[in-house]
Amino acid sequence: MFYWLLKFVLVGPFIQLINRPKVEGVENIPADGAAILAGNHLSFTDWLFTPLASPRRITYLAKAEYFTTPGFKGRLQKFFFSGAGQYPIDRSSGTAAEGALDSARKLLTEGRLVGLYPEGTRSPDGRLYKGKTGVARLALETGVPVIPVALIGTDEVCPPGPFRWRPRKVTVKFGKPIDFSRYEDMGGNRFVERAVTDEIMYELMRMGDQEYVDVYAASLKKGVPSGTRPDADRIPQTMAG
Repeated sequence: MFYWLLKFVLVGPFIQLINRPKVEGVENIPADGAAILAGNHLSFTDWLFTPLASPRRITYLAKAEYFTTPGFKGRLQKFFFSGAGQYPIDRSSGTAAEGALDSARKLLTEGRLVGLYPEGTRSPDGRLYKGKTGVARLALETGVPVIPVALIGTDEVCPPGPFRWRPRKVTVKFGKPIDFSRYEDMGGNRFVERAVTDEIMYELMRMGDQEYVDVYAASLKKGVPSGTRPDADRIPQTMAG
């Protein structure tokens, strides 16, 4: 109930008034059944604009800290993110990547729309960065379609740094579902997973007209070589990178 209250009463009307989002390709969202919505990640606000544009509820994975913070503030935070359709995952352990994928599998088997960000974190400069293969692995193992979602302008609405909301125009584009059934039973093959990931990222690049950078955004932010962690190429992004 709180999800729809946010969408139609508390947050949605404000966004419609201030940012006048333009939505394209909403007919590409299936009326029922599971699908992965793989989006570019420009801003903290991405997880608000995409559900606002979708006729169906979208569930994003969110870091567990949003649900376990003690005190009154923590309870309010848990209520907000739970009601907004977020699903907690623990990213602190060495098996965090597999745990996140297990959570996403569970949601997909329930027939839900699951939103993920293949880049693994927000873009630091508006460019599109190399995708991690967790989304590909999920698609290959579950057989669900992948719907690319390109957001344009959200980085201007809420740029990195202190929180602020600007009246900038936003476009949300839902691409045609990508069917990877030609790779049936090939989940776990890292070359196939990389090919699937690159196909998704190419479609996002084309739809969003972003410059593509063939390195991981997280590695760039940390100043470390890409792929130094064993699970770095697997974990999909939570709603707040």
